[in-house]
Amino acid sequence: MPILAADMTAGTLIAWRKGPGDVVKRGDVIAEVETDKGLIDVEVFVSGVVQKIVVQPGATVPTGTVLALIREEGAAEGAVPLAPAPGLAPARLRISPAAKQLSEELRVDPAAVQGTGPGGAITREDVERAAASAGITAPRSALDLSTRMRQTIGAAMARSKREIPHYYVATTIDMHQALTWLGEENLKRPVTERLLYGVLLLKAVALALHEVPELNAVWRGGRVVRSEAIHVGVAVSLRGGGLVAPALHDVDRQSLSDLMRSFRDLVQRARTAGLRSSELSDPTITVTSLGEQGAESVYGIVYPPQVAIVGFGRVGERPWSVDGKLLPRRVVSATLSADHRVSDGHRGSRFLTLVERLLQEPQRL
Repeated sequence: MPILAADMTAGTLIAWRKGPGDVVKRGDVIAEVETDKGLIDVEVFVSGVVQKIVVQPGATVPTGTVLALIREEGAAEGAVPLAPAPGLAPARLRISPAAKQLSEELRVDPAAVQGTGPGGAITREDVERAAASAGITAPRSALDLSTRMRQTIGAAMARSKREIPHYYVATTIDMHQALTWLGEENLKRPVTERLLYGVLLLKAVALALHEVPELNAVWRGGRVVRSEAIHVGVAVSLRGGGLVAPALHDVDRQSLSDLMRSFRDLVQRARTAGLRSSELSDPTITVTSLGEQGAESVYGIVYPPQVAIVGFGRVGERPWSVDGKLLPRRVVSATLSADHRVSDGHRGSRFLTLVERLLQEPQRL
């Protein structure tokens, strides 16, 4: 059972996607697990043959529990049962945890609901439509998934503030060059391929980490370990309430077009129960933005086991000195919250300066 959140101690095995005798390769989805973060596709991290199913669907087990045995490629041949293990779940409905909770409260059969999410996944909105067409109204009470998720987030953040000595630095970035270039670039693109300014921020953060690599790290085994890969966790608010921060992989290596496609796909899957286990366990730094909510700045709390989080506020217009002249400029507040055991204010300030410089040449991102 993988650890998919800082304070996750257990998860519920919902279904197996592979059975005994099946050949699997690294990255294949082998099972579905439900946690307070939602329904997660669990990937396999070795290539080989599934030898034995250890935990059956419906069981809730602690993190670290062996779920299945896999004979890796090149390992000695052993007895591999070819028949499915008892209790192996057949194909099942894809339904978000929030939708599942609501369907139980409203007594709506999910099998009769038409899913509109990715791959036909059933969303909360789908259940609400089905209930409305049947004349069913939602109950006003109930401790639903969003409440449990909020409790989990609160526990993780309380732990972070207790254990991590935070420091904070901030700057204001002139976004004139970036937004001017973005407007001109989007005029050249079909509507479906246009870029959001947020991808410029993500790419600038990723590239700045090349020069301040100590911020791109996680705590593991009681010591900090720098990551060669840059996997940026993106804070995504969920429609039913709560928050997840899955990883966009190898952000520094992606073009802006690829990054935009990856970002849209990740946000959609985060909101419709389609995340993979690696997307929750892989982030090496997190970016959060509350600009669309009108906040001028946001000071995040480091999400363990990471050591830094970058925050961006809303883009606003301010008087700005340009070549000795006072001109109106669109600017954004950028903040860094980081672990003082790993870096300090000098390096944090250097990092934000690099992000600012990169955004002055958006065509090179």
